[in-house]
Amino acid sequence: MTNTASSGLTRRGLLRGFAAITLSATPVYANAAGFLRGAGDIRRINMYSGRTGESIDTIYWIEGEYIPEALKEVTYFFRDWRNSKLKAVDARTVDILAASHGLMDVDEPYMLLSGYRSPETNAMLRSRSKGVAKNSLHMQAQAADLRLKSRSIQQMAAAAKSCSAGGVGTYRGSNFVHMDCGPVRTWNG
Repeated sequence: MTNTASSGLTRRGLLRGFAAITLSATPVYANAAGFLRGAGDIRRINMYSGRTGESIDTIYWIEGEYIPEALKEVTYFFRDWRNSKLKAVDARTVDILAASHGLMDVDEPYMLLSGYRSPETNAMLRSRSKGVAKNSLHMQAQAADLRLKSRSIQQMAAAAKSCSAGGVGTYRGSNFVHMDCGPVRTWNG
């Protein structure tokens, strides 16, 4: 039997190493979902909204199955807070958020700045900022703008990029990271 304490190895260190090897060996979308598959077949999302004051901390996947009621709660949480319109959230986006969060090894919930955006809200935001895409994936409920107090946007973006499972935008001036389930790409806003 090996004494891991004397060799400097810890269970957490071994798990992180295994996760890093697993992630680097997985080349396509199965990446975010594949990383989570090793998490005991339970997926959880933990977030709060500074806009509405609401929080969500729910298990949305167990043993290979999404939980429809939990995804409905996530959809409601992701709603356009300006007009309460909603669209069913793409579960792939939730997988990317959960996988990225897990990689950062934090207990702090994400702060959701923007989830689903109605076309009206997106048009209003576009009229105020050139950084808002005309066909934003927010309008398809496939994107989220997020912040963590305990992690820099560079750390958040690195975790999301390591999933190789969608778009990752870093917005230093506004201090948030955009994550989506669209094509793999990165940008600075």
